Amino acid sequence: MPPRPRFVARLGLADAVTATNAGLGFLAAAAAPFAPALAARLILLAAVADGLDGVLAAHTGGTPLGEFLDSLADVASFTVAPALLVFGVMRRAWELSFVAPTPALALALVVPAAFVVVGVVRLGLYTAYDIDRGTTEGVPTTLAATVLAAAFLAGVRDPVVVLLGLAAFVALMVAPVGYPDLRMRDALAMGVVQAGAILAPALFFRVFPRLLCGFALAYLVLGPRYYPLLVEGKRT
Repeated sequence: MPPRPRFVARLGLADAVTATNAGLGFLAAAAAPFAPALAARLILLAAVADGLDGVLAAHTGGTPLGEFLDSLADVASFTVAPALLVFGVMRRAWELSFVAPTPALALALVVPAAFVVVGVVRLGLYTAYDIDRGTTEGVPTTLAATVLAAAFLAGVRDPVVVLLGLAAFVALMVAPVGYPDLRMRDALAMGVVQAGAILAPALFFRVFPRLLCGFALAYLVLGPRYYPLLVEGKRT
């Protein structure tokens, strides 16, 4: 019998879901210039996969590869794909072209590139220092990508607003602010809303992406201060 590739024996179910997350990130990046709404939905689907792999790892046991695969997959899904989504919004709105470069084109390239660079650094810091702490410093890339994708599906298409949002996340991802990990129950509840935003983004005046964007922004602003108190209050 020929030897099997080593990944067959070393990858767990959670790792397979993580790898799928990376594939979804590529699909979102590929769709961004042509079908931005599809790209936004794929980013949210990748976020669901990102949460699911954690659930599976907790129940079936993780592997030594898990934490490394997770950060690598997140680079594709939550840094490159959202950056290309935003670039696509600006390219269409401002009719940008590489044939006739303008300062607007430079701006549309530099800010998304900075988002990717800072996102990669932030993911590296998380893997090296925060993975077992229960709290991470700076806005998680998953949260940033969720806000950007949900906002787009909720109807936020103004290129200036989208660009400013991306620029804000460049700073927030490395800000010295601690974000606690979501409890499993809360993450699953958020996943239900994400599923609605993915499957029926236009239903009832875009209710699902608007709810998702609202919940994500609430956690972005209030989570560092109040979420730990809420969790402690429910435990007592």
